[in-house]
Amino acid sequence: MNRRKFIKRTFFGLTGVGLVTGLYAWQIEPFWLEFVKVKMPIKNLPDDLVGKTLMQISDIHVGKKFDHQFIIKSFNKAKAFNPDFVVYTGDYVSTHKGKVLYHVLDEVFGHLVKGKIATLGILGNHDYGIKWAEADVADHIVSKLSNNGVKVLRNETTAISGLHFIGFDDYWGLNFNPQKAMQHFDPTKATIVLCHNPDVCDVDIWGQYNSWILSGHTHGGQVKPPFLPPLILPVKNRKYSAGQFSLSNDRTLYINRALGHLWQVRLNVRPEITLFELQKG
Repeated sequence: MNRRKFIKRTFFGLTGVGLVTGLYAWQIEPFWLEFVKVKMPIKNLPDDLVGKTLMQISDIHVGKKFDHQFIIKSFNKAKAFNPDFVVYTGDYVSTHKGKVLYHVLDEVFGHLVKGKIATLGILGNHDYGIKWAEADVADHIVSKLSNNGVKVLRNETTAISGLHFIGFDDYWGLNFNPQKAMQHFDPTKATIVLCHNPDVCDVDIWGQYNSWILSGHTHGGQVKPPFLPPLILPVKNRKYSAGQFSLSNDRTLYINRALGHLWQVRLNVRPEITLFELQKG
């Protein structure tokens, strides 16, 4: 083979690979849902909660960026697991031309996955509208969640069947007050923190907290080239991409890769719903 033919064949070969990869990242992986199962040992967990399941759903981003029917279908698949607890860790919407599509959100919320014992949620930055500065958008979303059976924690603590949940309002939003959220933390009680943005794990507000923190926000970067870290992560701490991390003072962080998308493209970062099995710590 002469040099010209080699270059020509190589060019068309690489172009073909690029087209196939682009099609996969646009039309296949964004809708290839993965249910990730994780063991969750919790200190002081009541005996009757051992073996119970907690499902985490994060970042559904209802808007115009992709077909919201994918979220509804995913919810219906998730219901088959019949979880005991369900937690939603923020970013229910993406604005479209400066507006939240509340009518679409109502349709999606009509299919929410509910826990047999409890269903809880927190807010993310997108739930505060444009530039994360619209309190009325956040209040409206909280109202719709509450009307659909989700107890929203805004710098609050709630105890359910001996398991304590602490919910932070969003780090970038208008109502971030982790000190208020943590004021009733008791290290002798089984506790889980819900915190949309994992960068909060590096803020000096944790005291003696030594249990699990469930986050979202990153989408795992959505695009992760082979052998490279994700190219775009909306966090200061670049190690906070996705999955489980051991932190100081025996804290454990888990970052969900998101169910929805900011843009309809994913590569090596499938959409995720996480199913935790509660165990004695």
